[in-house]
Amino acid sequence: MADSDITNVQRRQFLKFSGVLMGGAAVSGLSQPVLAKTELSPTFTPPSADNPIRINFNENPLGMSPKAQAVAKETVAISNRYPMGEMFELRKQLADQYGMPEKAVILTLGATEGIRVVIEALAAANVQLVAPELTFSAAEDYARSNGMKITRVPMTKTWDIDLAAMKKAVADYKGPSVVYLVNPNNPTGAICKAAEVEAWINSKPADTLFMMDEAYAEFADDPNFRSVAPLLKAGAENVILLKTFSKLFAMAGMRVGYAVATPSLIAKLQPKIGDNLLNYCGIKAAMVSLKDEAFIKYSRASNDTSRKILLQALNALKISYVPSNTNFIFHKLNVPLAEYQEHMKQAGILVGRAFPPADDYCRVSLGTPEEMTYVAKVMLEFGKKGWI
Repeated sequence: MADSDITNVQRRQFLKFSGVLMGGAAVSGLSQPVLAKTELSPTFTPPSADNPIRINFNENPLGMSPKAQAVAKETVAISNRYPMGEMFELRKQLADQYGMPEKAVILTLGATEGIRVVIEALAAANVQLVAPELTFSAAEDYARSNGMKITRVPMTKTWDIDLAAMKKAVADYKGPSVVYLVNPNNPTGAICKAAEVEAWINSKPADTLFMMDEAYAEFADDPNFRSVAPLLKAGAENVILLKTFSKLFAMAGMRVGYAVATPSLIAKLQPKIGDNLLNYCGIKAAMVSLKDEAFIKYSRASNDTSRKILLQALNALKISYVPSNTNFIFHKLNVPLAEYQEHMKQAGILVGRAFPPADDYCRVSLGTPEEMTYVAKVMLEFGKKGWI
């Protein structure tokens, strides 16, 4: 990637902190090596109440790729026009990427809009939504507002999705089911193993549709994870894949997402989505982002480095966590969440909200490597005070 493609500050920051795990220095009061002897850069501004480190909403801290930012700025000048042609271009670009016909793709306002569209298209009094007890709540919220039966399946003791229990919930129900799986899951960060997911989908349970939310899939590095995209390309008729540009591509505020399924399924969704909902700048930025391989690699590497920094601190503090394949970590607390949130807020750091029934866990999104170095140091200090 040329220096002009990533700001000098970003590039220096990544090169500096990508080596943060090479070696380690013992931290006072802790028996394990934690952080390398790497100081925060002179340009780093400590957080404050007015300018906190925001690691509470699973946002990508890098911002959109410079190429995407540039095209978005340029597009403002022509945003008095409707992006009709550009919407078709983005659909074709996505369809080509998945090896599917254009009619197999529909554009949405992020993945959340896709969830709403699927629920509203399939909702009926006799249709049940089967979802894990601890997952992204939008599907359950939309199902409730549309009068669907909701079956919440408890998690395993290790906060994994209990696929066997979900299968039983579908098999025991005398009617159609919509199975909602976020993979990797939010807020836990854990994956559902590809072999198990694919076997269930390929068994084609009667009157069952799988709504697969892969918002965080690009961050997954567990060899047991695999997207359902190949199943769709092979002709699976019982799967809808939901995707977003919010995470890896850092476009959360642009609200660009899409759904992929057979053309017949997409045709059922189409009446539930308005025309021309996406904004011109977001569409153009998405088109550029898909082709920006250098930024994709950079975004993943930065996230991996930040994750390792945070995990080092948690390991040193002997705090358990769910193995993560996302841009956040779900870790245990030895103090009430509200108390921990307040102490972190006073330190200029915003962390995640409560996620019942995991009341003694906290979800921490991953900032930049430099931000996470600062956060890790704060957490280590909290450990000495019994605040975490």
